[in-house]
Amino acid sequence: MRTSRIRTTALAAVTAALALGLTACGGADGDSKASGGDKTAANAQNQAASNEDGKDSAKQTNSTGDNATGGTDEVTSKDATAGAQQCVGDEMLVTAVHRFAGQQGDHLLVTASNQGTKPCWVTSYPAVRLGDDGLELPHSKKDNPGGDKHLTLQPGGKVYTAVNLFDYGSKNQTAQGLAIALRGANGHESPYYSVVMKGQNQQFTWTEADVLNWNTKKPYDF
Repeated sequence: MRTSRIRTTALAAVTAALALGLTACGGADGDSKASGGDKTAANAQNQAASNEDGKDSAKQTNSTGDNATGGTDEVTSKDATAGAQQCVGDEMLVTAVHRFAGQQGDHLLVTASNQGTKPCWVTSYPAVRLGDDGLELPHSKKDNPGGDKHLTLQPGGKVYTAVNLFDYGSKNQTAQGLAIALRGANGHESPYYSVVMKGQNQQFTWTEADVLNWNTKKPYDF
């Protein structure tokens, strides 16, 4: 009887152990599958979210890129004008060419170029003195309106004006050079400096002369 009980007890213990082992294995597999399922679901969600974020990010990038480009151009354009300082002699290259010498329309074409690294502006018309004459030339009464505007020159940009020469054959003067001064917004002049004459027929004669406003196009360009 004792032997039977012992065997029965041992068998019960083994059976219990096997049951516990199976339960443990089944639980482990269940946890593993559940964990794997959770991970798969989590990965799927993360991937979907990542894809959605990627699309949104791409849209945002494209939108930002487009806006940034337009914004940059707009800001640059505004800053180029708003942040520009008045042009001064140190950064300007000014040249003059005697055009239509001895003909009707005889004038000096004056070209001003911004040689600096930043935009600058000019306004009105330059103060001009011809040769050794200390008198400042008047503004042309036949000039187009708009001389009060600021013309902004980007680096390398150019503006033009003309000195109209009228030779009546008496009491005339002759010279081969001129000096100009730029005007500020208040109409006051900066210091005068000499202008480089170019081309042939550099000598010019006048009885009266006047000056046009600065312009982005060459006057009398025909």
